[in-house]
Amino acid sequence: MPVTPEARLLTTIVITPLRLLFLIVLVGTTVELLTERSRQAVRIDRWRSRVRNHTVVVGYGTKGRAAVETLLGDGADPSDIVVVDTDRTQLDAASALGLVTVTGNATRSSVLRIAGLQQAAAIIVATNRDDSAVLVTLTARELAPEVRIVAAVRESENVHLLRQSGANSVIVSAETAGRLLGMATTTPSVVEVVEDLLTPEAGFAISERVVEESEVGGSPRHLADIVLGVVRGEDLYRVDASAVDALERGDRLLYIRKVTLPDED
Repeated sequence: MPVTPEARLLTTIVITPLRLLFLIVLVGTTVELLTERSRQAVRIDRWRSRVRNHTVVVGYGTKGRAAVETLLGDGADPSDIVVVDTDRTQLDAASALGLVTVTGNATRSSVLRIAGLQQAAAIIVATNRDDSAVLVTLTARELAPEVRIVAAVRESENVHLLRQSGANSVIVSAETAGRLLGMATTTPSVVEVVEDLLTPEAGFAISERVVEESEVGGSPRHLADIVLGVVRGEDLYRVDASAVDALERGDRLLYIRKVTLPDED
């Protein structure tokens, strides 16, 4: 306690107001944080009550952003994409595009529940670490046995771990980039075509459609579209496979389509 008049005066004029100011700032910050969390909870509850067959994207780094750009380029509605990340900056960038965001670690089932995984059509696992991708995949498969899981890994030796964990498709990011680098040294034009096919905004893109009634019984090699493969049930066949010489009802075609820019209409 102050024992001199000068000390008491200093406490009255400086120390006490600073303490009060600190308390006001602390209470104000806490109330603002709680209010924002409440607003986010309300928005998510409203969204979860109406959304179905959406896509959950875990990780909004380079891979996650590219995946979202592709989905949007293919016509997906931003409100049908949920981004899960622990980085507030990344989530703010996703929110600016109109995407739904969830803060948290996707290895926890409670976080994936908030993202509505049980009603989702697919989940894209685009984490920065392979071990995290395995844990997220395990959690997602346990929580949603029917959801389609697409995961990216850095090393090809971890592909079997992702598949055993329940991933339907696994993309090896480092190996794929390495192949393109190797091709670019000898056949750069091929790399340009591949990049064109993987970029949905312009040029050409790989798409999928159901076989039309008039096409049933015909060969996929004789269609006007450039067909790359045929999906029958859960199996994918190359266009020259004898099993798909005659198309059947329900078959799906993987073909190359031209992407038209808005100013070309």
